[in-house]
Amino acid sequence: MTKIAIVEDNKTTREGLEKIINLSSSCRCICTCSTAEEALRVLPQQKPEIVLMDIQLPGMSGVECLTKLKELLPAVQVIMVTVYEDPDRIFRALRLGASGYLLKRTAPENVLNAIAEVQQGGAPMSGAIARKIVAYFRDQENVNSEVEKLTAREREVLDLVVLGFSNKEIADRFDVTLDAVRWHLKHIYLKLHVHTRTEAVLKYSRVRD
Repeated sequence: MTKIAIVEDNKTTREGLEKIINLSSSCRCICTCSTAEEALRVLPQQKPEIVLMDIQLPGMSGVECLTKLKELLPAVQVIMVTVYEDPDRIFRALRLGASGYLLKRTAPENVLNAIAEVQQGGAPMSGAIARKIVAYFRDQENVNSEVEKLTAREREVLDLVVLGFSNKEIADRFDVTLDAVRWHLKHIYLKLHVHTRTEAVLKYSRVRD
């Protein structure tokens, strides 16, 4: 029997999902929460296997709750529940560890199908979201390729830029001139195909993280 938890602030939706799950012979809803804050207190004690998590919760969002919950329960599978198919928000949740998502208007049998799919290692989602994920990883490969072109010293300079060091502080750290630091940054920008310090930091951080 798969242990399910529901995190949903809308009472009608929460009770509807609970009813659907408890009508199944393979699942049981062990607890429900109306806020992310409550979920972070209760779920680590209840230890559900799958959580149905509303994306838009009052206070802490469902996406924020997802990241904190995965730290407390690394093995838990989280299916995001949303009113609208918001590609950017859903995609962010999937990137942060969600196992799939459901629209709130999903038919009862499809809710159970999604839970079964996650149990079998799948990830229920629409074709539009799947294409966005493919595009993201394709872009990530390009970023990795660009960063690999940086020299060891350029990476050292960029590491300090990420930490917030000024050009003068970097020059002092490596005992070089300001012109030398600017020269390194110029080549870093060229190799990463960016034009500003902020863009360089954001792109490099994607690889470092």
